[in-house]
Amino acid sequence: MPGRVAAGDARATPRYGRVVLKLSGEALAGKQGFGIDPAVVDYVAREVREVVALGTQMAIVVGGGNLWRGLAGSSRGMDRATADYMGMLATVINALALQDALEKHGVDTRVQTAIEMRALAEPYIRRRAIRHLEKGRVVIFAAGTGNPFFSTDTAAALRAAEIEAEVMLKATKESGVYDSDPRLNPAARRLERIEHLEILKQGLRVMDSTATSLCMENDIPIIVFDLNVPGNIKRAVLGENVGTLVGGQTRG
Repeated sequence: MPGRVAAGDARATPRYGRVVLKLSGEALAGKQGFGIDPAVVDYVAREVREVVALGTQMAIVVGGGNLWRGLAGSSRGMDRATADYMGMLATVINALALQDALEKHGVDTRVQTAIEMRALAEPYIRRRAIRHLEKGRVVIFAAGTGNPFFSTDTAAALRAAEIEAEVMLKATKESGVYDSDPRLNPAARRLERIEHLEILKQGLRVMDSTATSLCMENDIPIIVFDLNVPGNIKRAVLGENVGTLVGGQTRG
């Protein structure tokens, strides 16, 4: 078994003691746009290891859009529930790939799935997940909520509330939340801070409304940031001014 990462880092004090990191499946595909790019998964594992070394407890929710999207399947005539279940299985594949990369970097990891498949992973049990986190293990939550019609963003918000995470880290391809689509409007302005309710009122593309509402109702701030900038996950955990803070207290 690989050795464990040191429990703390005397050089820095994290602002958050327990976090949920939401990764899209597309992020794991890299430039190829489909499937799993081992180099990207290795990069994410190294970034997560830096956070674990601070002593912060980390859980991860990963999507499955690099392999299958339920909405895409249903739009072509497939039964929506069946298509969504297939998407849940795709998230398990991604979770196992991420677990393998993390353990190669010496990070103890457990995968828990909302749909039981004991030969591959543990079933999701809230108390067991919290115990793993307290022991310094990274817990990867897979198979979404276990129910069709719910996104992995909603699954991340739900798990964050259940394990009493202090913040959700939303890793994206953008540097934060903008007042309009920066791909269509060159003058779009990145917002340093915004409230959950304003996200909902303005219809800004951060997470789906169910996930945003869950975070708002449970006072869980969200930090939206660019995953492709090395060190950004660690900076967010340290409370540095990275990306956009949704809700929560002002950073500094």
